[in-house]
Amino acid sequence: MLQWWKRRKRRTRFALIALAVMVIAFGGGWAWLTWDLPPVSGLEDGLALPSTRIYDRHGTLLYEILADGDTGGRNTAIPLDSIPEHCIAAVISTEDENFYQHPGVDVIGIVRAAVINLTGGEIAAGGSTITQQVARITLLDAGERTERTIRRKLREALLAFQLSAVYSKDEILTLYLNQAYFGGLAYGIEAAARGYFGKSAAELSLAECALLAGLLQSPATYDPLTDLPAAEARQEIVLDLMVASGSITAQQAETAKTEELQFASSLFPIQAPHFVMAVIRQLETRFPDGLTRDGLDVITTLDLNWQNTAEQIVRSQLDAINTTAPNRQPANAHNAALVAVDPHTGEVLTMLGSPDYFDERIDGAVNAAYALRQPGSTLKPFTYAAALDPTQPNAWTAATMILDVETPFVTRRLESYTPSNYGLVEHGPVLVREALASSLNIPAVITLDHIGIPAMVELATDAGLTTLAGNTQVDLSITLGGGEIRLIDLTAAYSIFANGGLRVDPVLIREVRTRAGEVLVAPESIFPPRLRVIDERLAWLITDILSDDDARIAGFGRGSALNIGRPAAAKTGTTTDTRDNWIVGYTPEVVVGVWVGNADNAPMVEVTGITGAAPVWNLFMRQVLRGVPESNFTRPDGLERVTVCSLSGLLPTDACPATRNEWFIDGTAPTTEDNIFQRLVIDRRTGGLADDSTPPEDQITQVFAVLPQEARDWAIRSGYPPPPSGSRLLIPDSDAGLRLLEPDPYTIFQIAQSIPLESQRLRLTVGAPADTIRVTYLMDGQAVGSTDESPWVVWWTLEIGDHELIAQAELSDGTTITSAAVPFSVVEDAPLQSYTDGG
Repeated sequence: MLQWWKRRKRRTRFALIALAVMVIAFGGGWAWLTWDLPPVSGLEDGLALPSTRIYDRHGTLLYEILADGDTGGRNTAIPLDSIPEHCIAAVISTEDENFYQHPGVDVIGIVRAAVINLTGGEIAAGGSTITQQVARITLLDAGERTERTIRRKLREALLAFQLSAVYSKDEILTLYLNQAYFGGLAYGIEAAARGYFGKSAAELSLAECALLAGLLQSPATYDPLTDLPAAEARQEIVLDLMVASGSITAQQAETAKTEELQFASSLFPIQAPHFVMAVIRQLETRFPDGLTRDGLDVITTLDLNWQNTAEQIVRSQLDAINTTAPNRQPANAHNAALVAVDPHTGEVLTMLGSPDYFDERIDGAVNAAYALRQPGSTLKPFTYAAALDPTQPNAWTAATMILDVETPFVTRRLESYTPSNYGLVEHGPVLVREALASSLNIPAVITLDHIGIPAMVELATDAGLTTLAGNTQVDLSITLGGGEIRLIDLTAAYSIFANGGLRVDPVLIREVRTRAGEVLVAPESIFPPRLRVIDERLAWLITDILSDDDARIAGFGRGSALNIGRPAAAKTGTTTDTRDNWIVGYTPEVVVGVWVGNADNAPMVEVTGITGAAPVWNLFMRQVLRGVPESNFTRPDGLERVTVCSLSGLLPTDACPATRNEWFIDGTAPTTEDNIFQRLVIDRRTGGLADDSTPPEDQITQVFAVLPQEARDWAIRSGYPPPPSGSRLLIPDSDAGLRLLEPDPYTIFQIAQSIPLESQRLRLTVGAPADTIRVTYLMDGQAVGSTDESPWVVWWTLEIGDHELIAQAELSDGTTITSAAVPFSVVEDAPLQSYTDGG
């Protein structure tokens, strides 16, 4: 043999060696691929579904996913001829366009996926045909099904070839359509049709077929009951693919895209259905094969007793406000949601997504706890928390004075925005404590303008309101509810105020075990390290404000539904169009958020957070905390209590008529004296300032409230006596420079044809330094009037056109200062009025 080998040419010997290596490599590779490859004859075994049980935190069964086929239509096989052609076309166009042309494996698809996945052995792109998917879900074991490796892909392909040799294309397609998972515990298209639309698969429309086909790629991502926009976007992709494949026309696709889908709920035995469905979506993402093929025991965070209490209270409150009563119309409020969270762990103790999961009239299956809605003024605590942050320079305090008077702002669209309070009431100078506790709108917008939108959005995002960060169009109205958030995120975000400033994320699952006893999730692993969002002293200060019944008298009166008979902080919210009203409130033990509204976004009638959501919160808190010992919010070190003047928030002088005690973070207490209340010597005979000619017996000392000039009109309306003319006072805002107070920037004024033009005038006013002796107004560069006396008013007759106004002030030292320009417009042919944008 050795001689034979030596007689071979070197080239021949090299070729033989190479051939041997190739044979060995091929054999090894084939063994690597086919070792323990399941036989196609085992396909029937893969059709059986296991039982997965979901329990509440105390071990009470909430729902069981049963293996047999008569569990309310959750897994019902039907023949191919009972499935609409549109559904078949939608699935093939989306999942395997060449299904009827290839032998079980689409080589072109594999090449395309291989190009994408050239980096390493990890599979990032698909290429799996329908036949390969049938092989994976029915033949491969649970561990291998979740692998994203080239070996699993090749084994899947081998099985697909074998399946194609044994079964016809129609038989494989029938298997797929009856076994594929569509989410919501629906295995197969019949169960999906009944689960999502309350009808058999044979009755599905083109639009419904496209939506279901879109779910196959990722049922949790495109679940229409929790994220309808994502489901609709995926549906549009499916319809476009159907057009591209020639299954439907472009006109059919456009018609289907505009069809309004009607979702239904199939009645089946389940407790806390919205919560259970949310748990299942998490299991689908984390343990897809454990849930759908192997069976799991899942211990959740839910307290079923609390859940049942929430359901009973919500239904009772909706019945109450929708009942006609003296001096009250039915509220037209048919939906509500409630979430309760442990502020220290994030565990969701209650999740009610609607009053009745099975009520199709109110889209009951839609989980409002996960729906994006405008939050009203429930975002105000985050605005004030950013303003009171002691790490920032010149941080505000709970005693910072804000003017609750008409204040114009300019939006990013260069339009005038003038917020107003509920009931159009203004309160003049207020401190931060009262402004937040009474939910005053104007001070909140002033605060946001002071800190800047990015600071507030960053803090809210860090607390868990991540949907705000993705909205690049937010404006100052965001603090009044201009963005969109989810109730579950808002409730968890408020935990930063209840737990001392630490973020918690909602947790739904405490423990997961396989039926074989393997622990997939252990209780000790569900709580990651918590990130600090705000200073613990700031968290306590916000809580102290939100639990201050005296501070919220201006907004809610005394003894409102925000009081539950124990220490509790709360904040309501109502959108201006009354489509949403909210409350989020908390004790040291639990944070509870409530939303009341309509799933179809219909407006309610005369319902606010205090009348709609607050009673639900109040009753729920009282009932679930009954028997729980009362506890106070623990005040951390680093806070001091200081007496301040009640109006200004500064240190009181003997002229200050009222004082109050306020809490301050160390280093932030005021160091200057009150400058609002000032003593003047008056001539009792004239009412003017006393001078050298005033006899001593006619001189009297009076205290006047000298308010910032922006509050001048409010002070007159509110009965504050103005200081005598000619007084040289310490004006609180004298360091603010010269600024135009009227007109508002970017306002549009209209000339009425029915009124004499000379009667249509515009009031020009400024806020000026204390040593101002003369103010001149220039319109488009030309002087239009001057005045030598405060309040520096000049009247200007309207002229059509775009205008720019500036003011110049001459000071007592002879210098002149100029204001920033204010642009505005005057148009014709409409009643005289001004228009401002709501932001």
